[in-house]
Amino acid sequence: MATRKKAIAPLPTKLFVLDTNVLMHDPTSLYRFEEHDIFVPIMTLEELDGHKKGMSEVARNARQASRTLDEVVTACGADIGAGIALEGPSRGLASGRLYLQTEAIDPRLPMSVPTAKADNQILAVVMFLRERFPGRPVILVSKDINMRIKARALGLLAQDYFNDKVLEDSDLLYTGMRELPPDFWETHGREMQSWKEAGRNYYRVRGPLCADMFVNELVFQEGEKPLHAIVKQKEGPSVVLESLIDFTHQKNNVWGIVARNREQNFALNLLMNPDIDFVSLLGQAGTGKTLMTLAAGLTQVLETKRYVEIIMTRVTVPVGEDIGFLPGTEEEKMAPWMGALEDNLDVLNGSPEDGGGYGGEWGRAATRDLIRTRIKVKSLNFMRGRTFINKFLIIDEAQNLTSKQMKTLITRAGPGTKVVCLGNIAQIDTPYLTEGSSGLTYVVDRFKGWSHSGHITLQRGERSRLADYAAEAL
Repeated sequence: MATRKKAIAPLPTKLFVLDTNVLMHDPTSLYRFEEHDIFVPIMTLEELDGHKKGMSEVARNARQASRTLDEVVTACGADIGAGIALEGPSRGLASGRLYLQTEAIDPRLPMSVPTAKADNQILAVVMFLRERFPGRPVILVSKDINMRIKARALGLLAQDYFNDKVLEDSDLLYTGMRELPPDFWETHGREMQSWKEAGRNYYRVRGPLCADMFVNELVFQEGEKPLHAIVKQKEGPSVVLESLIDFTHQKNNVWGIVARNREQNFALNLLMNPDIDFVSLLGQAGTGKTLMTLAAGLTQVLETKRYVEIIMTRVTVPVGEDIGFLPGTEEEKMAPWMGALEDNLDVLNGSPEDGGGYGGEWGRAATRDLIRTRIKVKSLNFMRGRTFINKFLIIDEAQNLTSKQMKTLITRAGPGTKVVCLGNIAQIDTPYLTEGSSGLTYVVDRFKGWSHSGHITLQRGERSRLADYAAEAL
């Protein structure tokens, strides 16, 4: 007997109501909801209008979001009430429809909630849409935590804007290194080829682990015969491993600095490698990110003459209250933000007590002046449109950059320029940025596996026992 198959009805598409901060955070968010529909309240447009003036990133994004809305609405013609198909304007990225608020909505909020506030008017729109479409999920999308809490308190669905997040959990972020299992050579060394070239050992190995490795990933195996190597090439199920320079030995010191642990040795190998154009170093305070980067930069600028000068920049986000306007030139204004540069230069320049410097105090002063002429401190505000040729570009505190700002900075690199990003994603001071959506997380994830980039996550602090204990205990 033939059994009748019941046709399964497709689930209704969701209706997302956009808060203003979503559009100001990502102006292209209109095209990020795939087959679902979007509703933009009048109050969202009012708030966009209020934030469009100025030269800040928020103002630029507000103007860009308004332009995107204008393009979509202009392309649709007259009938806005029926919804505007997004498939054409988004070039196939979104297949849903955009709805703009075309009628006055009577706010049906509880008596204790003031209706004059913009956030509450958007909540009233969500309540109205939920009543109008009872069989359809109506969800408020907002970057504002308090707005989401208020929505849930009123029984409404609310969620954060997740599209810009590279990872949900920062523990899953690519570390740049991999420990080889004890039986690695038994399982991968059957058809091994090894050779020596320019003082380096090379091993071509084949096996199941090779498929998961990335080019320029650093691999290690401790034991009787320790191995520290970098994945130089990857061809299907086989990889070529290249032995590393041992920067823990004094004979290989970089501007007087030697690596104190395995991760620092890996980092110096990446920083000193001319074939690697982009390096990202993650790590908590005191792991040596800035010191190693400056030492590698000074060595390659003043000794090997690989680069013309060092350019250092960072995001000027204060930890406490802002101290107001700073007098002077661009470099003088940036000086208070560059305390880390001063501290590390003092270490690299040495002191008479530790035997550093040449020719006593006069020699140290001359060396410091020479170093100063080769290090330029630049502000992020004036980076757009520039091109750096044969420069060693250091981006400090990169965790406070958005993915868009990060793209603007890295695309400044001209021929012969090396870009080094330093940061700690546990210390983000920029509003609306999280560990998952930081520009530093974004570039680490997007650059992994490229043959001219390298990344390492530094684990051990080497600043002092006090700093190490504070990082763990506080």
